Amino acid sequence: MSELTVTLLRLGYLVLLWALVLSAIGVLRRDLYGTRITNRRQKAAAPVNANVAAPAPAAAKPRRSGPTRLVLTEGPLRGTTLPLGGSAVLIGRAPSCTLVLDDDYSSSQHARVFQQDGLWYVEDLGSTNGTFVDDRRITGTVEVRPGTPIRIGQSVIELQG
Repeated sequence: MSELTVTLLRLGYLVLLWALVLSAIGVLRRDLYGTRITNRRQKAAAPVNANVAAPAPAAAKPRRSGPTRLVLTEGPLRGTTLPLGGSAVLIGRAPSCTLVLDDDYSSSQHARVFQQDGLWYVEDLGSTNGTFVDDRRITGTVEVRPGTPIRIGQSVIELQG
């Protein structure tokens, strides 16, 4: 092989090596900093500008009464939001759960949040470490109002409107 061919092969391997290193750094960066946690309790006020006309109000949508989402307010998945529908939300470590918690203190099927007759309930599914509603350990099914903290392991979940 000529000296030019060997030099081009060396440069090619060097480029491939750097591509591998940079892609590994990119994956690590996304794992460490990929999830952005937003504080949903504070609402920023929109700046008022006298020169800009206010947008026309949109047609009024019929608003559902009661909570519309399940929000994790504390724990490793803080900031995660699940929309609430007609079906129950199963919470636990098992991949088949609606909300999968990566937490050593939660059971594979820990608790269930569901709606019945317009009211929302949380049911402990026989978990080892328990489910706490408003710092009280529950057994069975308990009614939950929006804003009431539900602690499962290291995570705190709230129903919000």
